[in-house]
Amino acid sequence: MAAMTRGFLSDNASGIHPRALAALAEANEGHAPSYGTDRWTAALQELVRDIFGPDAGIFPVFNGTGGNVISVQALLQRWDAVVATTESHMVNDESTAPQLVGGTRIVTVGHTDGKATPESLAPAFDAYDGTVRHARPAAVTIAQATELGTTYTLTELTELTAYARHRDARVHVDGARLANAAVRLRTGLREAVGDVHLLTFGGTKNGLLLGDAVVTLDPALAEAVDRLRKASTQLASKMRFVSAQLLALLSDGLWQDNARRANAAADLLADKLATLGLSPRYPVGANAVFIPVPAEALTHVLAEAPVLRWDATTVRAVASYDTTEDDVDALVATLARHLDC
Repeated sequence: MAAMTRGFLSDNASGIHPRALAALAEANEGHAPSYGTDRWTAALQELVRDIFGPDAGIFPVFNGTGGNVISVQALLQRWDAVVATTESHMVNDESTAPQLVGGTRIVTVGHTDGKATPESLAPAFDAYDGTVRHARPAAVTIAQATELGTTYTLTELTELTAYARHRDARVHVDGARLANAAVRLRTGLREAVGDVHLLTFGGTKNGLLLGDAVVTLDPALAEAVDRLRKASTQLASKMRFVSAQLLALLSDGLWQDNARRANAAADLLADKLATLGLSPRYPVGANAVFIPVPAEALTHVLAEAPVLRWDATTVRAVASYDTTEDDVDALVATLARHLDC
């Protein structure tokens, strides 16, 4: 069988980190209790309290879609709505899962480079008239890092969460690439989300076979998340195989090492694009680079370059924990050839 092409389509495309693979093999020895009553899940719970605080709880799930849908459901009554930016993953890439699985109404607002601001959130709250004819905006979901590869600063997080709480709304963070954002900010995972109620922590994009998690920071949400995880078909019977990977990722700095390598590769790509006279569409805040491509060259670039079409004049390149300098050089050479740089 031919070797799989390496590239920048997504950090979902990378293989499993050897330490995650070793954790799976170790968890595969013998039998263990099911549905999260195993020793790996217990150890993960303890570790998460060390990382996110003594009130934190972790609920492993199969994927980020499940984690996001469960999280938002836990924040809302059935007559409520969640506020999200028009560029959010929740709006554009979860298909109808929020509506079909969670029965969730989403109200969209504008953004600046993928980031919500108090000013962009205000219209969603100001438009609500308090009557039963309209959904009440009761939660805000943001992504750290964002869908456009940018990262909220700590000040921006403070201002945003303070505004949401002022409007009696709770806050969820889609942390599919939270590790990359935290490394960029030079903070821990807890600091990189700010004063929020819960988050979805991403492992799949940072070297795991599969597995993300909902992390509750408000202990009052733990029971709702626990019950919704089962009701939303995200409760793994052999949970030890998800928990063991997450435990490996969160132990001994592996999440930082993986994210640091991916971010460094993205920075290297941005630097080498600059030598071609190309500037990313958005600030490189994590491990994604959005590259401008003339519309007439887009088809040719996509035929040869392992990148994702973003829009009619942009491609997205996402670096992974195992992206090499040779990978970067190959992409830059392909772009130079087709863009006459």
